Amino acid sequence: MRARHAALPAVALLVALTAGCAHHTGAAPRTTPAPSGTPSGYAQMQQKVNAAESEAAAADRDATSDADR
Repeated sequence: MRARHAALPAVALLVALTAGCAHHTGAAPRTTPAPSGTPSGYAQMQQKVNAAESEAAAADRDATSDADR
């Protein structure tokens, strides 16, 4: 009988944890975005890199041109 009374709080804790950790399907959707293969801001950073490479290439062409000489 004593063992049953001693196990009661453990069972109650297990039920509370299970209910608290269960996935809910209520009205509030999950707002966590799905993980993707690329980090956030990657496309914007790629555009900046492309622009910098283009500017560097234009500067190289300008430096090697004979138009000013």
